[in-house]
Amino acid sequence: MRATVEKDDLKARKIFLGIFYFCAFMMAIITFYAIYVSLNEYMQTGRVVIGEVLVETEFPFPGLAKLVTYLMIVSVVGWYCVVRLGGDKVKSIPKWLKSILQLIVLAIAVVSLYEFVYNFIVWNSLMTADVMRGIINFDDINVEYPSPNTPWNLVFATKMSLAAFLISAHGFYTMSKPERKLE
Repeated sequence: MRATVEKDDLKARKIFLGIFYFCAFMMAIITFYAIYVSLNEYMQTGRVVIGEVLVETEFPFPGLAKLVTYLMIVSVVGWYCVVRLGGDKVKSIPKWLKSILQLIVLAIAVVSLYEFVYNFIVWNSLMTADVMRGIINFDDINVEYPSPNTPWNLVFATKMSLAAFLISAHGFYTMSKPERKLE
């Protein structure tokens, strides 16, 4: 019985490890692609909109999903795999260090939730204003914040701040779970 459970745990670990490597590979490919295209755009125009290339690129064919959607998904799924693979390591961290990490992760969760809500409201407001003028173009809405020289695409900012919130909230939850006692 015990051997079967250990075998099953090993299979699950291999699955999580494989999915994690796939997610890490996809994050790297998407990031390098975005950096390459953004650098070329910057060299040609002297301006770049953060995240715009990921919102404009649909893969594997037009009309399917945008690269920013894939990046958001593999970020969250990759994080979940990391927690499943190494979540037990948190138990061995001293309580004082665990408390500090919990506070840091909680602060990140609060900030990323604020950023998600802020970006979503601004995006919605600008979409509504455009629709009132007869313009229907949801993906090219940018905000020149925090710097007018480097605006952010609101689709990118909204999706990635949502991913950051989900990851940090899950991290806080994972570190705050009471430890189960074996009976």
